Amino acid sequence: MYTSFYNLREEPFRLTSDPRFFHLSEPHAAALAALIEAVMRRKGFVLMTGPIGTGKTTVVHAALQILWERATTSNPISSAFILNPTLSREEFLEMILTEFEVPCTGTSKPARLSALQQMLLDTQRRGGTSLLLVDEAHLLSPELLEEIRLLSNADTYQEKLLQIVLCGQPELLGILRKPEMRALRQRVACSCSLRPLNVAEVRAYVAERLRSAGFRGTTPLFPTQVLQEIVRLTEGVPRLINLLCDTCLTNGYKARRPIIDLVTVEESASELGLHETQIELATAGNGTGSVGMTGGVEVARDAEIGSALDRLVQAMKKRSALVPVAEEIHPEMSIKKQVAEAVNAMQEKDPVGNKIIESAVDVLVQAMKLHRTSSMEQ
Repeated sequence: MYTSFYNLREEPFRLTSDPRFFHLSEPHAAALAALIEAVMRRKGFVLMTGPIGTGKTTVVHAALQILWERATTSNPISSAFILNPTLSREEFLEMILTEFEVPCTGTSKPARLSALQQMLLDTQRRGGTSLLLVDEAHLLSPELLEEIRLLSNADTYQEKLLQIVLCGQPELLGILRKPEMRALRQRVACSCSLRPLNVAEVRAYVAERLRSAGFRGTTPLFPTQVLQEIVRLTEGVPRLINLLCDTCLTNGYKARRPIIDLVTVEESASELGLHETQIELATAGNGTGSVGMTGGVEVARDAEIGSALDRLVQAMKKRSALVPVAEEIHPEMSIKKQVAEAVNAMQEKDPVGNKIIESAVDVLVQAMKLHRTSSMEQ
């Protein structure tokens, strides 16, 4: 509705995980680097937490696409993405088999576990990686957390057969600190936390999304004073920033305001109920008792890591722009199917990008390894 008025190619603040709009703010850069390194080095268990709306699922989607793009026929990746973990033990195991596309004629638990173990071994023998992603992990019952711990026992003498990423709200940290969760807590090889954005990060975030949507104006649509008010109203939560900025553009178009002003922000905030709603942002601590904790600020400021991440994200955005919506993708497809189909289509149109992504991932993993070694020696 407002795109032509503001000289935009498309809406910049949609609530989707479109990789073309992925922005590497400091906490997201650290989390993305940690996830990719942990999976590529087959560390086993990874934990990512963050308050509601801070971009956890977006980071997971970006990591999944990068890992798929890095995968080759000699190093395939097999993934299972669990979006709703409010399941029984039997349903959870059935969902994992379905996501991994593991054929199993038996319905007993031993038969299903045997089929899963065989798939993990086959993938490992082919030089591949098996990845289980669980979103909304703070909703996992104690029984399912124990089931996941038992699944993490799958390994060989050299490495873990199943890489597990638990992604959830800060409440997950409290759950894992319980005495009965000690065995699972000790399995966490890497942990990272997202946080709301500060004013400088919001300025870069808004500018990047506008640029990705085609904005090339010399005068900012959102002046500094307006951005400061947006940060105050949203407390720096990316999802709320998207909602408020989109509503501001809609209302600004209706009032024929070429620049978003404070009046438009106040009108939009009232429309969304941001004045009345108390935004609850739990402070996610970094201490989970895990080994190899990733320090977000330090990692994000490492020049080599930052450079590799930038190369990865830019290559990902370039490919996504070449194939914005692959014809093979349908809404009923699972997340991993959508990513796989999109990556396959993009690789056909941008074969040169394969080498760029492969090189960037290798540099990133090596830089993360050196960074961790250096941190331990200090």
